[in-house]
Amino acid sequence: MNIEKLRSHFPWFTLIVLGGLVSVINTGFLRPESLLQMASDVSALFVMALGITLVIYIGGIDLSSQSVANMTTVLVTVALPVYGIWTACVVILVGGFIGAASGVASTKLKVPSFIATLALGGVALSIGAYISKQQSVSMDSEMRQQNFSWIYGATARVPNEILIAFALFLLLLFLERRTTFGRTLKAIGAGELAAVASGLRVSRYKTAAYAISGMLAAAAGVIFAARLAGGGPNVAEGFLLPAIVAVLIGGTPLTGGVGGVLNTMIGTMIVAVIRTGMVYLDLPAQSQQFFFGLMLIIAIALTMDRSKLSTVK
Repeated sequence: MNIEKLRSHFPWFTLIVLGGLVSVINTGFLRPESLLQMASDVSALFVMALGITLVIYIGGIDLSSQSVANMTTVLVTVALPVYGIWTACVVILVGGFIGAASGVASTKLKVPSFIATLALGGVALSIGAYISKQQSVSMDSEMRQQNFSWIYGATARVPNEILIAFALFLLLLFLERRTTFGRTLKAIGAGELAAVASGLRVSRYKTAAYAISGMLAAAAGVIFAARLAGGGPNVAEGFLLPAIVAVLIGGTPLTGGVGGVLNTMIGTMIVAVIRTGMVYLDLPAQSQQFFFGLMLIIAIALTMDRSKLSTVK
């Protein structure tokens, strides 16, 4: 078996090895309550990573997700007294609009995706900062209980954040593998020029992928806000890098066409195990970003399909 065939098994192998190492550091790591807590802690990150997966799957990149999540925590907090239970739907649509705007900028205006999403992320960040006046905002406890207990509560001792994230994962897995939409995204990622030549409406599908990414980033923001009983322009700070690492280390390369949301679930578990191990080792939060930065370079080096790149710029 050559290295290319083994590459698809690297994420599972990495997860098993890291899980074994962390369980040696702390014998309580594999207890069900510990695993549930770990999964709950990365649920919002997983939802954000699911959206980023679709964009990377088509060969793009979404750098706006963290800013959209930050903005959403503010919007959902200030809009709750007005829209009540519908607040989550309203702010998720706002996130989808920002994502769609990134898609239009990339497909119609021919702006590179990292520039388009970075710029729209800046817009989202500015909106959140302006509305919150650069300060944290808090929810009314009674309104939070009435409207968002379905997010931060538990069902049969399983935190609802996990169930919500898993439901979104199943929905995207279905879209990816059982619909024309998913097959078209794979075709675009595998070879966009060939997809265009085949008569596919590539721009429309790419814009839809960015829109869904924006909606999922906003959904992650709703989870953040519900858990923290409020929001702020920097609540999701530090989540973009681990989310991208989760996508890439799971096996969805930046060149697109390979991988998918199942790979991202594995990658997110790897990120969760690493973060938990760092907590057990009492390492500062700054070292996590340093480590994930190194992991990002390694993940790109291992997953990049160099046959699609004549030069590296």
